[in-house]
Amino acid sequence: MSLLFADEPSAVEIVNESGAGDAVLLCDHASPRLPRRLGDLGLSEAQRLEHIGWDIGAAAVARHLSAAIDAPLVLTGYSRLAIDCNRPRGVPTSIPEVTGGVRVPGNEGLDAEARLARESALFEPYHGAITRLLDRRRAAGRRSVVLAIHSFTPDLGAPRPWNIGITYGRDRRLAGAFIETLERRFPDLCVGDNLPYAVTDSGDYAMPVYGEGRGLLHVLIEMRQDGVGNEAGQARWAERLTACWRDIAASLEAVEAGRISS
Repeated sequence: MSLLFADEPSAVEIVNESGAGDAVLLCDHASPRLPRRLGDLGLSEAQRLEHIGWDIGAAAVARHLSAAIDAPLVLTGYSRLAIDCNRPRGVPTSIPEVTGGVRVPGNEGLDAEARLARESALFEPYHGAITRLLDRRRAAGRRSVVLAIHSFTPDLGAPRPWNIGITYGRDRRLAGAFIETLERRFPDLCVGDNLPYAVTDSGDYAMPVYGEGRGLLHVLIEMRQDGVGNEAGQARWAERLTACWRDIAASLEAVEAGRISS
């Protein structure tokens, strides 16, 4: 039995699939929706709509950006509370029993069958779509630069001063170019260099797999949620990222060669 009923939305949405630009956009935490079979996981609606359930504002910014730079965009259809599509399968944060200090009763004590049902219905379709998209572009001789669009809560036990965080793992080339461009174009912003998070193999999936694993330029972009909580803020951040990307796209060969990375 599938986790999703036939009339429920897909686990993955692809926007502008044939986009002509070099960027490929990912939004791993695009929706707070839960499959009906999972109920509310023991959480209130207010809790599910907070940062523990999704990346507030990220999907809207990504949609604007996709249109502006003619990039394909792949979005998750369901909440990270059901399964986090930016975590390796099997790690504790994949299907969290506690997240952001909040207990998730519906995720406690799951057996292997229940975990597999979530992976099969939600995780695999999303990542299968990304894999096929990147494979098609590679077969067509297209460059793909992976941009993952996220947002973070302004306070997680302590205030977080960064308006935006540019995060990476072992490859800083594209991140360095974004940091330099943001600071040059928007000197009033507080830009986090691998803050508030750094990319790790156990705490991330897309950057290690689609960036490092394929040898593609990549970066994970984290916007503070109080800046993207409404339409005006979402449009503003999309404009900023569009301007930065256009600057960087004009010199991608230099970025790939590591000549623009700090």
